[in-house]
Amino acid sequence: MQLLDVKMYHKPNRHGQQQPPQEITRVRLPRGREVLGVVETRLGFGKSRIICSDSKTRICRVPGHLKRNLWVRPDNIVIVEPWEFEGDDKGDIVFIYSENQTDWLKRNNYLKTLIKQEF
Repeated sequence: MQLLDVKMYHKPNRHGQQQPPQEITRVRLPRGREVLGVVETRLGFGKSRIICSDSKTRICRVPGHLKRNLWVRPDNIVIVEPWEFEGDDKGDIVFIYSENQTDWLKRNNYLKTLIKQEF
């Protein structure tokens, strides 16, 4: 029995090899005080303006121990941890979702408050 020959590969990587799509095993969800957010703009010096799911706009930074691991781009879905002091205006970016994880969040209605429908 032969399977259908459907290519489920993304575009080639920098070495010209095609890679299979990432399989989602677990998706990290916000815990405690953490909220979901969408990166609006990058401000420089490791800071970004983020629209959070609690309908607040915060200026967030990537903490020092995560600076080399997290590359923030506009329209990324992130987890933000508001600061104890000035928590309505500032916060830390704790986690960035991949494209597959973002699709999973959309399908399971975690991003209802973040995605605005334009008519």
